[in-house]
Amino acid sequence: MIHSTAIIHPGARLGAGVSVGPYSIIGENVEIGDNTRIGPHVVISGRTRIGCDNRIFQFCSLGEEPQDKKYAGEPTRLEIGDRNTIREFCTFNTGTVQDVGVTRVGSDNWIMAYVHIAHDCQVANRTILANNSQLAGHVHVNEWAILGGYAGVHQFCRVGSHAMIAAGSIVLQDVPPYVMAAGNSATPHGLNVEGLKRRGFSAEALLGLKRAYRTLYKSGLMLEEARAKLEEDAKTCLEIQPILDFLAVSKRGIIR
Repeated sequence: MIHSTAIIHPGARLGAGVSVGPYSIIGENVEIGDNTRIGPHVVISGRTRIGCDNRIFQFCSLGEEPQDKKYAGEPTRLEIGDRNTIREFCTFNTGTVQDVGVTRVGSDNWIMAYVHIAHDCQVANRTILANNSQLAGHVHVNEWAILGGYAGVHQFCRVGSHAMIAAGSIVLQDVPPYVMAAGNSATPHGLNVEGLKRRGFSAEALLGLKRAYRTLYKSGLMLEEARAKLEEDAKTCLEIQPILDFLAVSKRGIIR
């Protein structure tokens, strides 16, 4: 399962059924879970832990030092979950001590070619990051979010669950859950209705979320006024609560 030209440090820990392609390099402090497949010319370095059943395609660089001038060699980490697809030429960096010290990618993500995930990013589960989408440092991407090709997300921004960012968009502020965003800089363009239908949201829930979107973006209310209205509406539509939770932790402000 390990090609003869691959270089595996004796200190690396590889689970059962791991395969490593030609000319790939696995560093000393790397841990790889069972049945993960690593293509040719992949470099996995740093303090990196990768879960089970991942597929990592050729020419990826995972666990390299963060692109942060403040980094001084601290033992920060990269953690990747299970069942992820990581396509060609992706670059994931370790964290920094200025944040939580670890870059995390969850499970069941579909990450296409040339995606960059910078230091201290926190990517949840079941996301789609299309070709050339780029996450700057400290970005949070919640579950089921989709980033189109060439989309870029500014440092410290958050992308909410089930949100969808159009191809080529530049995100400079937080994108709330369920919202579609597009443009440079990105602005809201409605609710991700089709995606929510595919994920089993009921007609009643969709109706409640449409009302919530109108409250947040079409009512003319100030943000705090809109938040108060959403808190009342969340009593009868539980799907609104993630919007309120998101607003509570937003630091850069939301797109409006």
